Amino acid sequence: MPRPKKKSELLNASSEAFGQLTELLEQFSATQLKGTFPFSHRDRCIRDVLAHLHEWHLLFLDWYAIGMDGGKPAMPAEGYSWKTTPELNEAIRQKVQRISLKKVRSNLEQTHDQLQKLILSHTNVELFEKRRYAWTGSTSLGSYLTSATSAHYNWAIKLLRKYQRAC
Repeated sequence: MPRPKKKSELLNASSEAFGQLTELLEQFSATQLKGTFPFSHRDRCIRDVLAHLHEWHLLFLDWYAIGMDGGKPAMPAEGYSWKTTPELNEAIRQKVQRISLKKVRSNLEQTHDQLQKLILSHTNVELFEKRRYAWTGSTSLGSYLTSATSAHYNWAIKLLRKYQRAC
């Protein structure tokens, strides 16, 4: 599916991919939901993957709040650069180890809903005009939202399908 270029496409892509992710999760048994991936990957279980999505939603929401208030957010996070995202992602994985899958799923649903509402609050121009906001640089707000939602959900779906096949 091509990257969204309109608000309706962005909403649909995000909603569809999240729905596919939710449907895929329903296909796993209770044992599989709590199981460890039988292959090498940074994220080692379903909880890690869902927590990763949630934490990146939080990062985006922080960038958005700071940027829309006229500030310059630390992107991707304080102490990290885009080149060091593997280290950031590992720090995220370590951070979420004591959180239950149930809580992670609830958190993810909440931040997904927040992002959907945020998308709804903007016009096509606000979402897809490049350089509209200083904090997004040469990228559009919609591009960041695509990365935080549908593109990231599709990554998670691909990884969880690999786990499903391995089960």
